[in-house]
Amino acid sequence: MPLAEYDVSRSGRDRLERRWEGGNPRYRPDMSMQQGLPQQAHSAQDVRGIIAQRDLVVDLIRTACVVLVVFVHVTMVGVAAGADGIAVTSPLQELPWYVAATWIGQVMPLFFVVGGFASAVGWRSAVARGGGARDFVAARLVRLFRPAIPLFAVLAIGLGVATLLGTPPGLLAEVAFGIGSPLWFLAAYGITQCCVPVMMRLHERAPWRTLGALLVLAAAVDGVRFATGTAEVGLLNLGPVWLFAQQLGFLWADGWFARRSRVLLVAVAAAGYGVLVPLTSIGLWAPDMLQDLNPPMLPLAVLAIAQACLVQLVHAPLTRLMRTRAAQGAVFLLGRDGMTIYLWHLPLFIALNGVALLVGVPFPAPGSPTWWATRGVALVVLLAVALGTARALRRFDRPLPRLVPGTDRPAWPVLAVAALCTIGPAFAVMQLHLSFGVALLGALAVPVGVRLLTRTVPTRSAARI
Repeated sequence: MPLAEYDVSRSGRDRLERRWEGGNPRYRPDMSMQQGLPQQAHSAQDVRGIIAQRDLVVDLIRTACVVLVVFVHVTMVGVAAGADGIAVTSPLQELPWYVAATWIGQVMPLFFVVGGFASAVGWRSAVARGGGARDFVAARLVRLFRPAIPLFAVLAIGLGVATLLGTPPGLLAEVAFGIGSPLWFLAAYGITQCCVPVMMRLHERAPWRTLGALLVLAAAVDGVRFATGTAEVGLLNLGPVWLFAQQLGFLWADGWFARRSRVLLVAVAAAGYGVLVPLTSIGLWAPDMLQDLNPPMLPLAVLAIAQACLVQLVHAPLTRLMRTRAAQGAVFLLGRDGMTIYLWHLPLFIALNGVALLVGVPFPAPGSPTWWATRGVALVVLLAVALGTARALRRFDRPLPRLVPGTDRPAWPVLAVAALCTIGPAFAVMQLHLSFGVALLGALAVPVGVRLLTRTVPTRSAARI
């Protein structure tokens, strides 16, 4: 989510990195898809030149995915106030073309592909500067979960107060379910980040066998799920499905998609969508790609293939777009706070609707032409409020400082406990839905996990000295 998620890979650029970390750590100049940065930056002009070398399409896609998710939620929540009270509907899902639109609008597979690109570059950067798996995992989990600390705290306080005030349990559960729905991403993405060191080694040794094995595993998990009728079995696919999409991102970082012809990319994308037709027509997998999301299912892995090819097809025009100041400014403005926007947009949207109800703002009938005409305004207002919230919480969106000579991250058992503390509450939200108890668990456990991840210990060689 954060704009500068992938790092520079040459240790000779440490001065540049320290300079940016002391200024704006969320937008450090990084490496592009296939380019190192042999020169060292000594001025703002040098920095602008380095930024120009990176693959800004990655930033554009990531930011566009966040904005699209926000827009989809704005169109899926329709609030109506009448004599019978407040009613919440989902106008988008009532449209006849909604299911077909999910084949394009379901961007989470693409987001994991983009995340795989960032992870591959970040891992190679960590290795090039002498880091290892523990350093990489700690840095990624801190970057992912530190912004969630204030969210879990606010959710725990809000749900606790609402319960004490006697809010009807049914209404509170419905609101909490909506607020907590985006938190599944923290668990899924956190799991894939923990697996990057191993998956990168597998990718470098046998990329195609790794992809094939993940695809077979995803199909096998779905098969067991359908055979047993146990939906919880599908949770095992948090690994194969999202790791498959991440491995496609590794291929992207290697330049594999860039070296393919347009004809082949079109053929593979068409074949991917073609495979989805029978897959979603036999009654096992839903044609609605949002229904196949939690737990993730095989069609999302197939969709990731098609989306990766389509992105490469439009990579050249998107690159030209990202050379303009307007596009760079928009992506920088929204992308640097992407994680905070993603985490907070639904709580803020529900809060904004509540305030509007209290002050008597007229609500058009959900799904009416007037309601649809106001969705653009609702999106702009929500993004503006989310950006303001992100600015107020910027201290929670800091990357983990680089290790200094003679220090290392804690041992694997400590990191395992930290991963459990951070990923665990988000996983609980995904499985049990948000409640006061789950929010309180997150408010207590996530800070502990982040604290453990930020600790350093002497290296073994330093300890022996």
